[in-house]
Amino acid sequence: MFSKSKINDPGPKAGETTTPETPKPQAPAGGDFKPAAPKTKPPASVLSADLHITGNLKTSGDIQIEGQVDGDIRAHLLTVGEGATVKGECIADDVVVNGRIVGRVRGLKVRLTSTARVEGDIIHKTIAIESGAHFEGSVQRQDDPLSTNGGKKPPQNAGAGQG
Repeated sequence: MFSKSKINDPGPKAGETTTPETPKPQAPAGGDFKPAAPKTKPPASVLSADLHITGNLKTSGDIQIEGQVDGDIRAHLLTVGEGATVKGECIADDVVVNGRIVGRVRGLKVRLTSTARVEGDIIHKTIAIESGAHFEGSVQRQDDPLSTNGGKKPPQNAGAGQG
């Protein structure tokens, strides 16, 4: 019944050819529009207090341990809960220890809270040890503590004790 008139639409100017507008970036073929904003980070994987795992864990995300793990752990952010125990090597960009680790810890940022108990060496870029934390092992600062080259020499003992 009604239709839009093209009388008021601007036409091509003199000397211009009629070409379609520059195409805008299309949404992915799946039909779901993904905004240009950064992706939201998925929540941390939580291993509950009643869980006992024997084996290695590897993720590119975050992991929170509340139970017991007998094996190595590799993650982006590793949080060891107050009642948790990890027996193995822990490698992560960020390591927060509230519980117990028996084994080597490698991380860009390592934080031992006042309830932490670590028995093993710590290789780090930055470290924070709160008053009351128990630590027995050596500490070594490296610019790239996450690299695990096989022929490395053992870290020099930087002192053991409680802090």
